Amino acid sequence: MLHLRNRILPHLLSATPSPSTSPLLSLDRLLSAVSPNPSFAVGDYLVDTCGLTRAQALKVSATLSHLKSPAKPDAVLAFLAGLGLSGADVAAVVARDPKILCAAVEKTLSPVLAGLTGLGLSQAEIARLVSFAPAHFRLRSVVSKIEYYLPLCGSIENLLQPLKQGSSILGSDLERVVKPNVNLLAECGLGACDIAKLFIRVPRILYAKPARVLEMVACAEGIGVPRGSGMFRRALQSVAFLSKEKIATRMDYLKKTVRWSDAEVGIAVSKGPSVLVTSKDMLKRRSEFLISEVGLEPAYIARRPSLLNYSLEGRLRPRYYVMKFLTENRLLKRAMCYYTFVKATEMEFLDKFICPYKEAAPHLAEDYAAACKGEVPTRFRFT
Repeated sequence: MLHLRNRILPHLLSATPSPSTSPLLSLDRLLSAVSPNPSFAVGDYLVDTCGLTRAQALKVSATLSHLKSPAKPDAVLAFLAGLGLSGADVAAVVARDPKILCAAVEKTLSPVLAGLTGLGLSQAEIARLVSFAPAHFRLRSVVSKIEYYLPLCGSIENLLQPLKQGSSILGSDLERVVKPNVNLLAECGLGACDIAKLFIRVPRILYAKPARVLEMVACAEGIGVPRGSGMFRRALQSVAFLSKEKIATRMDYLKKTVRWSDAEVGIAVSKGPSVLVTSKDMLKRRSEFLISEVGLEPAYIARRPSLLNYSLEGRLRPRYYVMKFLTENRLLKRAMCYYTFVKATEMEFLDKFICPYKEAAPHLAEDYAAACKGEVPTRFRFT
């Protein structure tokens, strides 16, 4: 029977199951006939049956040292195969959370599966949830948590994204931590859409201690962004896990690098809080280009801090060349500021500043495309 089990499980883990059928019942009956194996070795099982490497097995085998039989792990592997996880997926799940092999299929995993299905999740979505958060999937409380988070996030995709990045949001206390934080954010004027965006970009805000979230709110207000303003969510994203000392240090750097006065740095940060978290190298390179090459005044940049967030090679420089070309060749009907060229979407830019000049400047589109790829010539071809 042990030989039969070793032949069946690899087949299940490599096969693609039918969504309408489950191998659990028939396999459970078959595996129930297998007697406990006194020579059962966890390390070998993890390698031979679960697909872990020897190094992975060595790292996690101590967690499963109490197992004396493959019966329960076999049932879990069959369950995971029934969800549609491949052998490689299962190996990744077990490596990430070896304790899932000790979960009770009938008492825990199957009820969780039924609960999530009842919430409208597809089998493929549930399989991804297991892959990203296996430790939480083996807790029946995960169903009520997912039920709360789905409308908060707006979609299962929005929930899976932070989980994929390692967020521990599913392990947080809803009543004492998450809900009070969400209520506080709502009181600050953030709507459902803004809270969902915060969840995706900085999920830790929702499960930080409520007192810490209050500090974040005070920090956002401290950089000149009041509650209820359209920029408040972006301000929270930027200052969420920055200390007051780090914020002060970054503002000093901005003053020196972009040549801003105290008043100008205050204006810039309140209008574009993300400059606080933009890398120093990018800030330096972009500001040098804007001031030295484009010829912009620091005060002009302070009132339009988003200029410091655009790609130098992919946007700022190529569009400057187009503006310069059109201006020097007197193709513009009226003078336009540089920011007008930069802030336009790519489609808007092509429609407004490239396509209308096909006849007068037949190489403009070609040169602009080359510039966007970093192949900028010394100057655009004017003939």
